[in-house]
Amino acid sequence: MLLPSAFSCFCSSDIFKSRLNYSTVERISKCSAGNVSMPSGISTMSTKLSSTMAGPRLFKEFISSQMRSVRGFSSSSDLPPHQEIGMPSLSPTMTEGNIARWLKKEGDKVAPGEVLCEVETDKATVEMECMEEGFLAKIVKEEGAKEIQVGEVIAITVEEEEDIQKFKDYTPSSDTGRAAPEEKPAPSPPKEEKVEKTTSAPEAKSTKPSSAPSEDRIFASPLARKLAEDNSVPLSSIKGTGPEGRIVKADVEDFLASGGKETTAKPSKRTDSKVPDLDYVDIPHTQIRKVTASRLAFSKQTIPHYYLTVDTCVDKMMGLRSQLNSFQEASGGKRISVNDLVIKAAALALRKVPQCNSSWTDEYIRQFKNVNINVAVQTENGLYVPVVKDADKKGLSTIGEEVRFLAQKAKENSLKPEDYEGGTFTVSNLGGPFGIKQFCAVINPPQAAILAIGSAEKRVVPGTGPDQYNVASYMSVTLSCDHRVIDGAIGAEWLKAFKGYIETPESMLL
Repeated sequence: MLLPSAFSCFCSSDIFKSRLNYSTVERISKCSAGNVSMPSGISTMSTKLSSTMAGPRLFKEFISSQMRSVRGFSSSSDLPPHQEIGMPSLSPTMTEGNIARWLKKEGDKVAPGEVLCEVETDKATVEMECMEEGFLAKIVKEEGAKEIQVGEVIAITVEEEEDIQKFKDYTPSSDTGRAAPEEKPAPSPPKEEKVEKTTSAPEAKSTKPSSAPSEDRIFASPLARKLAEDNSVPLSSIKGTGPEGRIVKADVEDFLASGGKETTAKPSKRTDSKVPDLDYVDIPHTQIRKVTASRLAFSKQTIPHYYLTVDTCVDKMMGLRSQLNSFQEASGGKRISVNDLVIKAAALALRKVPQCNSSWTDEYIRQFKNVNINVAVQTENGLYVPVVKDADKKGLSTIGEEVRFLAQKAKENSLKPEDYEGGTFTVSNLGGPFGIKQFCAVINPPQAAILAIGSAEKRVVPGTGPDQYNVASYMSVTLSCDHRVIDGAIGAEWLKAFKGYIETPESMLL
């Protein structure tokens, strides 16, 4: 990207002076708003997004617009011009990040393209590069710092080496700038609360008399009252063990069994409440775990899920796989998995029924022309969903190679944003690896559907003639759909197309 010189956006002295009156946060917001030229003091992450990368344009535009930190100038006369490097946002879901490792030390010289540090985002660990020559004057967030909010300053760089010592005890102005807005509106709410309290005071007086008789009232369930009346037992002599001391049927029965003496339910309750100490360990949430929890909760709370399940005969598919693997082994290639065939069949079904290759927005339904399949991969760090782009246009061997490569990167926690962003549909397979017969997966927003693959099992099926039976292998698949985007008939049509490709696998080669 072609960038202007460091002072190109401050060519006028009046503009330069006006910029000094803004806090760092205000300078960033004004530059990113597009009403001033973009300076060269920008730090980006080494995502290496290709301009020709296929996939929905939405994700590329978001990444490119978020990976920048603007140069700041101190209004203090004893501080030279410097660059405040902030924590960038690298994905639509990222709100905070962690500093995994600093590759530069305070005082080191930095040049464009050199890696400053490694940032642990919500989905991967990404290298952060410097875009301008200078010196690392101050590391604001040390190695291992966690939950750093997007935009929060993590480091300071300067142009001249002799300026490094001036930032030894420097505190970023963004911290004070961020605290100031929070303090201003604070005095006004208490005044409104006092007015509300005075106006509600008469209501409090009127409610006090009504609460007095409730102190002598005995709470008991209807069945307990009936049992006590039948046995001429006053409820006042029974101690309740129900919620808030409520007398239940068991309390009356215990009272009668004890011969009219006070029930021992209360001491027994104390004994039961003494839970033995449990041996446990608290495991801190990782970034990927927190994001997974947030996104799945958001999905179930906001997306109206419905589920369609169908059984597919996989005998022909397994036969074709055996033939293809024979060719692969003879040519020195990698074996093709059932999951590779499933991904290919799902991609072709999406091309045939494009309504399922869509996403919901408040204004419109966005139907994607690219078929990018996310594949769920479980690792020790959490669940990742790397993407196979344009899966409908790729061969089975290419799909298999990409899935193995991305799965290995996920296990090493080295996925880049381009490895998981831009998916339009997700496949989750718990059948082959774990033998799960059937399950319903949670939709991965902003997508509108996800396919859950179960295990294959042999079943006895009717033969061609009377009293004839055959054995065939069937695999259960369940499609989770967003009802806002995919109507039931559309989801069924997609499953019909998918089943056709699985049961007639030769058609995938056409």
